[in-house]
Amino acid sequence: MAAIAGITNPAQRQDVVSWMKKISHRGNGGSKVIEYQDVLMRSSWHEIEERPVPDVLKENAVWDGAPPSQITPGALASWAQPFALAAATTKGLFLARDGLGLKPLYYGYKGDNLCFASEVKALLEITTDINEFPPGTWYTPQDGFQTFTQIQTGSTLLDNDTGSMIAELRRRLEIAIQRNVVSDRMGVWLSGGVDSSVIATLAKRQVKELHSFVIGLPGATDLKYGGIMADYLGTIHHPVTVTLDDLLPILPDAIYALESFDALLVRSSVTNYLISRFVSDYVDGIFSGEGGDELFAGYAYMKDLPREKLHLELEQATGRLHNTAFQRVDRCATANGIVPFVPFADKDVVDFALSIPTHLKIYRDGEREIEKWILRKTIDGMIPDSVLWRPKTKFWQGTGLKELISEYAENQVSDADFKRERALPNGWVLNTKEELMYYRIFKEKFGEASELDWMGRTKGAPVQ
Repeated sequence: MAAIAGITNPAQRQDVVSWMKKISHRGNGGSKVIEYQDVLMRSSWHEIEERPVPDVLKENAVWDGAPPSQITPGALASWAQPFALAAATTKGLFLARDGLGLKPLYYGYKGDNLCFASEVKALLEITTDINEFPPGTWYTPQDGFQTFTQIQTGSTLLDNDTGSMIAELRRRLEIAIQRNVVSDRMGVWLSGGVDSSVIATLAKRQVKELHSFVIGLPGATDLKYGGIMADYLGTIHHPVTVTLDDLLPILPDAIYALESFDALLVRSSVTNYLISRFVSDYVDGIFSGEGGDELFAGYAYMKDLPREKLHLELEQATGRLHNTAFQRVDRCATANGIVPFVPFADKDVVDFALSIPTHLKIYRDGEREIEKWILRKTIDGMIPDSVLWRPKTKFWQGTGLKELISEYAENQVSDADFKRERALPNGWVLNTKEELMYYRIFKEKFGEASELDWMGRTKGAPVQ
């Protein structure tokens, strides 16, 4: 992780210093300031992400993640690892963001000056004109915003034999994990679901000391299955049992870190945020299995779609990750000084996964339909069957949180208040009392913004 911020007006040096204080949690290692060609940029980064300097540094660059060695459109399009990049070139400012948007980047204008930063809270120090920098896009003042890569709708599906596809998927995942092994001691969020189990199983072979972490309320299924997986793999396991009373006090901190009041996103983030506080006592970098459901058809509603429409839905779901689930992973980890690594966001994995026929993702075995079948097959025989074939549960369901926060919100927000406050200044209408409870906290932290187009909304959010 890293914090980057800048503006096309070096006279505002002190403003940029102020922004960086808002996102100092993103980097506690090295730092630098670049002032070149009417561009002022600052950056700080985590010490475990120290890597050989890429050629792009010749262009006076700052970045989050692992940037390509060149800033040409071709180099950007072919680069596998997630990044957000800013460079001061002889032609002025250059900005770019990876195709899935795992690494965050926002921009806005203060008068005629363009400013950018890793998180919204930094930009709000100088402007209310906040925009999310589009994934898979680069920008220069001369050319504006230009798309260099995108998820290909209707791309040709593979017609290889199933065994070869399973082997190739495992190979690409192993390479993606190896690219992100930055320390002999790393962690993995291990709920015992398919996605986290695949990543933990393959990472255990590459990380000398692998710590696993799981959180849940008493009796949560994640605690059970995470423990089974940890025992089987031999990880150094850290289960954390919490109650609703542990979670409610950290809601303001979690929402401030997340920069969202989306109900499902906050609900899943509050436990993620709390476990990240615990993780930071043991490791600096942690693997996440986020993205597996979108690439391999893990959600229940996907089974109800006509098969000819499933591929398009997977592409669109993957394309929505940048300001929903990936945002949760990034903010909850970085707010607590941890660097998150997401192997499913590796471009080589994404491209291959989206080319796999959908009948190998939702696989019919007699009367039963098995979601993420081909992903499960990559570690078939390597973990207990009770975990390998465990049905999908949402993050907040697996932790045992279920509807507890929603029920709490029902008692905190009256019917009259909900009716009066649910319509926001930007035209959005809040769906539930739970979401209004989150919005009230968000407004205290960020103010009542009239424009929220930069914020993502989770598909399938509950309705009152």
